[in-house]
Amino acid sequence: MSRSLSRISTSSVVTYKVYKRRFWGLAQLVLLNIVVSWDWIAFAPVSDTAATYFHTSESIINWVSTAFLFAFCVAAPFTLYALNRYGPKTSIVVSACLILVGNWIKYGGTRANNFGAVMLGQLFIGFAQPFVLSAPTSYSNLWFSPLGRTTATAVASLANPFGAALGQLISPVWVSKPSDIPNMILYISIISSVASVPAFFIPSKPPSPPSAGAMTDHMTSDSMRHDLHRLFTSLEFYLIFLPFSIYVGFFNAFSSLLNQILEPYSFTETDAGIAGGILIVVGLVCAAVSSPLIDRFKFYLIYIKIAVPIIGLCYLIFIWAPPSHSLGYAFAICAILGAASFSLVPVVLEFLVEIYHPLGPELGSTVCWSGGQLLGGIFIVIMDALKDGQQARPPQNMHRALVFQAVVAMLVTPLPLCLGLFGRGGQVRPRRWEVDRSGNNPREEEWEEEDGDDRALSGGGNGEGRVRI
Repeated sequence: MSRSLSRISTSSVVTYKVYKRRFWGLAQLVLLNIVVSWDWIAFAPVSDTAATYFHTSESIINWVSTAFLFAFCVAAPFTLYALNRYGPKTSIVVSACLILVGNWIKYGGTRANNFGAVMLGQLFIGFAQPFVLSAPTSYSNLWFSPLGRTTATAVASLANPFGAALGQLISPVWVSKPSDIPNMILYISIISSVASVPAFFIPSKPPSPPSAGAMTDHMTSDSMRHDLHRLFTSLEFYLIFLPFSIYVGFFNAFSSLLNQILEPYSFTETDAGIAGGILIVVGLVCAAVSSPLIDRFKFYLIYIKIAVPIIGLCYLIFIWAPPSHSLGYAFAICAILGAASFSLVPVVLEFLVEIYHPLGPELGSTVCWSGGQLLGGIFIVIMDALKDGQQARPPQNMHRALVFQAVVAMLVTPLPLCLGLFGRGGQVRPRRWEVDRSGNNPREEEWEEEDGDDRALSGGGNGEGRVRI
């Protein structure tokens, strides 16, 4: 007998239940998202030292991050297929295998000072990322109730930037000279291996559905091609997709280049690592506070319209942070930018699932993350090219790159503010939530913990919402 949470509806044939085992899979998603992001950014906080070790330039070291982001786009179609056809567990297992292989190839290349092998290992890890970064919406929809989906998506999705924060903070601590680079990669490879092994033992799906919306997704979703056509012909999708992709892209570029942005102004690698850590940790704390509130009150659209202008303004104001030589200035803007950006991510991903229900929850998530990773790689290349030369004051400053970042970020700010306007309010209805609140679950009964087996319980009622299990 196992302990589970159940909710007994008086008007449905089936009881929608959630099980404590759901947290095992959620924890595995968290671990894999942490290590895959840590792998991505390992060299960035110590780019100058890494360049010295590999006898190359910082621009070449930037390609370790850039290639990783482009690899996401290559693997994204396979991620969609895996999530749509086999579910989140298969996606998680594939990611774990790629992380294991990629890390040890990367370590071998680093130890041998073979930059080509390092890039090959990094590509394997890059292929692994979409399988876990696109999975949280599918996993939360499959395992969590309507009162916990946004929080579950936030925990799993934001573990990815938390891994980047660990990299920003720990890499400078582990690396004080070029010869420390191989040991840093060894430590990360060991941690990644330990985090990957449990993926093979998590359950694949619950014995009974957590909500009516989850069942409807499975029962009525059309072919993937038809679903993607619906997304790509919807105005609302572009009003969300474009700012999300651009802001994710700039976060990726900003995180990768932060050391190079600050270093010309006499900031140290440790200062840049702390700034990156503040960006991410403050964002995670804010998301931890906001996600349960959004789960409860479902104010997705209002939150999006508040957070987006704040993000654009932060990128604009940051232009003057490095020349100020003020750590407090840089830290403060990073904190505000992180708070707005990180809390926005799970809201946007869940909002897409809500308004495009009954389309598969993996579709909008994978497409949006792919856009963000692709633009992240492109932005790194562009911003690196905009770096000033040795004759500039100060040498190799990235002022022009920050101006480019701010202009593009501000240009897309008005797009999500138009959601629901001009007579299109019906296009942003939370359709999945409406299904959850319909005849299948007409009342707001309290969730209660009880002893019992894992079979779905049935109750009396008028037969509405009958589902097959």
